[in-house]
Amino acid sequence: MNDVLHKLPEFAGNHLALSALFAILLVALVAGEVGALFRKWKMLTPASLTQLINRDTPLIIDLSASADFEKAHIPGAKNVAMSQFDPETQKDLSKAKELPVVLVDKDGRGVGKAANRLIKAGFARVFVLDGGTYAWQNAQLPVAKGKK
Repeated sequence: MNDVLHKLPEFAGNHLALSALFAILLVALVAGEVGALFRKWKMLTPASLTQLINRDTPLIIDLSASADFEKAHIPGAKNVAMSQFDPETQKDLSKAKELPVVLVDKDGRGVGKAANRLIKAGFARVFVLDGGTYAWQNAQLPVAKGKK
């Protein structure tokens, strides 16, 4: 092990591009993990969402496009277009400030901003389904089709 540590500076000097790329990736990874520690909402796996549904009665909001929602969505989810998502003006949401709120979309990538808006509007228990509807389907959990 000592031999590797002694040769590391020589390797880094001979391979500046690789060393710089490694440093950039390491910083990005650490920044992402630190950001996840300090955000106020939590990521859920399909299994943990199932547990939450069985324990509580969460409000599940699907922010997918209408066509994607009609193809497949979590049973009981309400479809709200991302462009119309405003937690401060929607009456259904203002009544649910004490309920756990779960945000879902097609692949789980576009809901972080919506989760932050919910936190800003005073919602205490905000969750995001990691992987979205795709992860739910891959876990072979039931889906509903159609508008409701």
